[in-house]
Amino acid sequence: MMHPDTEVQFINEVVGYGVVAKKFIPKGTITWVQDALDRVIHAEEVEKMHPKVQEQVDKYCFRNNKGHLVLCWDQAKYVNHSFNANCLSSAHDFELAVRDIQPGEQLTDDYGYLNISEPFKAIDEGTGRDTVYPDDLLKYHEKWDRQLNDAFKDFQKVEQPLIKLVPKEIISKITGQLEKNEPLDSILNLYYHEK
Repeated sequence: MMHPDTEVQFINEVVGYGVVAKKFIPKGTITWVQDALDRVIHAEEVEKMHPKVQEQVDKYCFRNNKGHLVLCWDQAKYVNHSFNANCLSSAHDFELAVRDIQPGEQLTDDYGYLNISEPFKAIDEGTGRDTVYPDDLLKYHEKWDRQLNDAFKDFQKVEQPLIKLVPKEIISKITGQLEKNEPLDSILNLYYHEK
């Protein structure tokens, strides 16, 4: 489920639609949680689907660390890629704003941590990257972990409209780690090791 202060808007002819903040969303806010309505699809299921359906699966799903495809039921499937993403996925099936998101600003992910199957060229944003690769999570997890750890410093200070969708044991684990100044689980836990 996406943060309630977001909506889908047409961005431009290049990227099409995207998810935009309707109100200010501060750093450390949960912006998306995988919930019971999100569909987890096993690879064997995809192989049996009509080719037109497979195209939609390829377009709108991401791969979790078990190799299953996840199809978000809501506007989350319209979150666009950015090499300078303002949201990152934690190791716990939810995403966090890693910097303040202003009203009218797009919420973006770096697709490099979504276990893509094939590399693809993206819009050059002047970051030194112009292609998303299947192994980007192995290359950039330390950078993303630093961003997440910094954002988690504000986790308990900001309003969290989606926190009740995160299992209580996960919230207890994270708050315990934060209070004891222990390292948080790495985004590298999201990596799917294809066999």
